[in-house]
Amino acid sequence: MRHTYHDIECCAAKVALDQISGKWKPIILFHLSSGPLRFTELWREIPRVSKKVLLEHLRQLEAATLVERTVHNSFPPEVTYHLSSKGQELAPILQQLEQWALTHIEGVVQIS
Repeated sequence: MRHTYHDIECCAAKVALDQISGKWKPIILFHLSSGPLRFTELWREIPRVSKKVLLEHLRQLEAATLVERTVHNSFPPEVTYHLSSKGQELAPILQQLEQWALTHIEGVVQIS
């Protein structure tokens, strides 16, 4: 069956991809799919991202209710990030996308 969308903004796939698109969001979601991480742990896992950009993307993922932020009552305050239930539902889809990419990446991108 062919889908027709008169307004591209109503395309469900586009709406979904807008939530996770960007250079760092899929990588953040990938790392958080293994469990909660403190900000600095997550930043160390993604060494090429600046702290400012990482924080910005985490806030966007929080706004999309894919990631939750927990502030622990300690000194100094400790903040951890983890996938929300909505984000956990997305994790297997991202894993499937990763498998698809690994199958079809040869000849397109050189893996280093």
